[in-house]
Order: sequence, then structure tokens, then C-alpha cells
Amino acid sequence: MAQRFLSSTNRFIFIFTVSLSCTYLCYSIIFCRSSIMTHRSFEGRRCASGKNAGGKKLLGKLESCAPLVVRSSVVDPQRGSGKTSPEGQWSEMKVRNVTVAQRFGNKKLPTALIVGVKKGGTRAVLEFIRIHPDVRALGTEPHFFDRHYDRGLEWYRSLMPRTLNSQVTLEKTPSYFVTREAPKRIAGMSHETKLIVVVRNPVTRAISDYTQTLSKKPDIPTFEELAFKNRSLGLVDTSWNAIRIGMYIIHLENWLQYFRLSQIHFVSGERLITDPAGEMGRVQDFLGLKRIITDKHFYFNRTKGFPCLKKPESSSQPRCLGKSKGRTHVQIEREVIEQLQEFYRPFNIKFFETVGQDFKWD
Repeated sequence: MAQRFLSSTNRFIFIFTVSLSCTYLCYSIIFCRSSIMTHRSFEGRRCASGKNAGGKKLLGKLESCAPLVVRSSVVDPQRGSGKTSPEGQWSEMKVRNVTVAQRFGNKKLPTALIVGVKKGGTRAVLEFIRIHPDVRALGTEPHFFDRHYDRGLEWYRSLMPRTLNSQVTLEKTPSYFVTREAPKRIAGMSHETKLIVVVRNPVTRAISDYTQTLSKKPDIPTFEELAFKNRSLGLVDTSWNAIRIGMYIIHLENWLQYFRLSQIHFVSGERLITDPAGEMGRVQDFLGLKRIITDKHFYFNRTKGFPCLKKPESSSQPRCLGKSKGRTHVQIEREVIEQLQEFYRPFNIKFFETVGQDFKWD
């Protein structure tokens, strides 16, 4: 009787064990199948699901997960139905990467700066480059390295947009180029900072500078009165800021004490108008970015007299610079212009020789 009871018990244990094993095997197969069949786009969402984990664990995941979203959007812009226009694709890329950066990115000190020059075309370069999905730029001019340096680097960092490890953090303040202390201060932040300088014919730049000031202060003296100490003798007043800014080589020599020439990229303000895609292509190369911004993104606005960005599909309007950009310059006598061209010529020649480019301003 006892043996029969033990035999029944063993049979029950055996059947129970087999059933449990089968159940475990079924669950394992279902789980593995769901993991294997997960769509590639789900990989980006899996990173987001880790937000309930501890802070260190989340940050550890972001390096391997979040940047992948950025890289895949840049390398394969044609992925999808193929019905989206190129303008719609770059707009979607930018929106997606900004969203990811805002959720998972960190505020970092900039790795690149547009440091000058005033009235050279710096705002255009900023607006054009910031449509790149791998660029996050501060929209306003922080003036940290010339006016607010005493507030410290942490204050400066707090102004920056959140970025992923694979993105470039950028800011623009044109007055840095002519601020004597700026190169040393920027080098103190990082000797590897990349610098962008937008230059323009210094005579045209000075007239544009004066035109902007006149729109705000209509009672200022004439351009000729401010530009010359003695017009008949041709003595130019180099203490006037509008004149001094255009003496590019003097300011550049200060920068070259702290940065290699290879760290400074010079954008032609003139070519930025006639060939924006070409100039922005070189800017993207300098920043180590894939050439996403091309001639497909621009159209020439005849009213303003310079290029604008074509409207993305998410917007009803194209993106042009503000009303203050492209204003008609004050009319200056031809003789005054020729005198200033003669004044700037030796500065221009030395500048061309130093940077290895001829901007053809004569």
C-alpha cells in the first residue's frame, strides 16, 4: 500500500515538473520573439523608458542610446515613405533631435563660437547653421567674454541649450573679435574651441554699421565727419569703432597668440549672399558635420537682397532675417569710399596673406 502511494506521489511530482518546465519554455519563447521583432525605431523609445531608473544608470544609457537617434537621422535622411520633400526631411530631423536633446541632453559649454564681426553676416550664419540637426545654438548674444565674464563659467553654461554628446553647442557674439581680453578668456575655457569669423569688405561694413546706428540715433554727425580727422588730408579716425573693427589683421594677431590658425574659419560675407550653400558647406566641414545644409534650403529674396531659408513643411512662412537686416545703406560720396579703400588696402593685404585667402575687396 505504501509503495503504491509513493509511486503515485512520484508520478504527480514528475507531471508537475514537466508542466512547469513547459510553461517556462513558452514564456521564454514569447519574450525572445518580442525582443527580436522590435522595430528599430523602438530602440530610441527604449532609452526613454529608463527614466525611472536612478540618475547614474540613466546617464550611462544615454551615451549609447540617445546619440543613436541623431546619427541615424543624419546618415539616412531618405528613410521612410519617400514622399517627404527634402525641406520636410531636414525640418523633421531638426525637430526630432531638438526634442531628444531637451529630454536627455545636458547643458554644456560651447565647443564653437561665432566671434565676429559686427555687420559682417554673423546672424545669417547662425540662422543657417542652426537648422542642422547636429547643432544646438543659443539664439541671443550672451556677451559673456566681453561684458559678463565676472559671472563665471557656470552662469555661462546655464544659458546654453541642452545638447547630446554628438551635437555641437554654439553661440554668437560678434564683439568678441574686437575685445582684447576675449581670446585669452576663451582659451581659458578650452584651447580646442572652434572659432568662426564672418568678414566683409571693411568699407561696406563701416557704412552698414553707421546706417544701423543712424536708425537708432538720427542726430549723430555725418559718416564723413566721423570717419575722418581731416578729410582734405585723408586722415582717417581709427578711434571710431566703425573704422577700427574693419582693421581685421590687428584683431586677428591678438587671437593668434592663443589659438592656431587652423582653429579659425573665415566666412566671406559677400559669398554668403551669392553662394550661401557653398559657404555653409565649408562651415559644416569646419565643424565636423555632415553636409546637410545645401542649395536646396535657400532661395534669393530680391526685396531684402540676400538669401532666405525655404519654408519647412511645418511652417507657413519661409525663414528670413529680421526687418533690420538688408536695410538700404546711407549714400556716401564715391571719393570718400575710395579714400577709405586706400586706407584699408595695406591692412587687407596683410590679412589675406595671414589667412591664406583673397577676399577680393579691391
